[in-house]
Amino acid sequence: MDYQTILVEEKNTVGYLKFNRPEQLNSFNEVMHKEVAQVLNKWAVQPDIRAVVISAQGRGFCAGQDLNDRVVDPDSAVPDLGLSIEKYYNPLIKLITEMPKPVICAVNGVAAGAGANIALACDLVLAAKSASFIQVFCRLGLVPDSGGTWFLPRLVGRAQAMGLALLGDKIPAEQALQLGMIWRVVEDEQLQVEAEKMAEHLAKQPTYGLGLIKKAIHAAAHNTLDEQLLLERDLQRLAGRSEDYREGVQAFMQKRTPEYKGC
Repeated sequence: MDYQTILVEEKNTVGYLKFNRPEQLNSFNEVMHKEVAQVLNKWAVQPDIRAVVISAQGRGFCAGQDLNDRVVDPDSAVPDLGLSIEKYYNPLIKLITEMPKPVICAVNGVAAGAGANIALACDLVLAAKSASFIQVFCRLGLVPDSGGTWFLPRLVGRAQAMGLALLGDKIPAEQALQLGMIWRVVEDEQLQVEAEKMAEHLAKQPTYGLGLIKKAIHAAAHNTLDEQLLLERDLQRLAGRSEDYREGVQAFMQKRTPEYKGC
């Protein structure tokens, strides 16, 4: 299928989604929201896609919202920015975090505003050395959205999150790594290679269990210890009934490489 704003490839049980509005620094318009959501919704339930990579064309990852395409209430002179958050950004963040398989983000160039927070919503973030992250909302009198006020304090702590959100400084990839915002920094020319290598590794793993790990880690942010212990019990029960677990044990006993199917 041809898309206007993204490039899509399925290869070796990995789904590759690439933002493709390079002249607009891959900022989101309504068409891009719909196309990204369509592909991610499909991959979420597609058995032969076992890991996802989100990346971008051009010199930047994503500049957030395309201000020329912002959804505005036609019956009011004052825009209701909450409409586009509710209709597009919030569902997108939930799609990424609730995806029952690993989602890798490969950040090239600048990731600003919602673009930065979409990256932070992913499970593993690789950034090129030239990449940077900016919570640009404060420069426009806005609030970090797309999960920014949720992810940042949990990733970097309250003090650093306040600084990032209130000052809107550009954070180079190496500093983002030191702060705990991302997983790894790689040479620019190696970004796609490393993302593909990581995705293909994860796609061969017991991805049903990896999806349960995602669920447990996200739940830990609001659970008490007692609640989390009960959740671990319940998720381990599900994991123990999976074909992947059975295959893993049999492969260990037979001293062979397991062949997981993600179920």
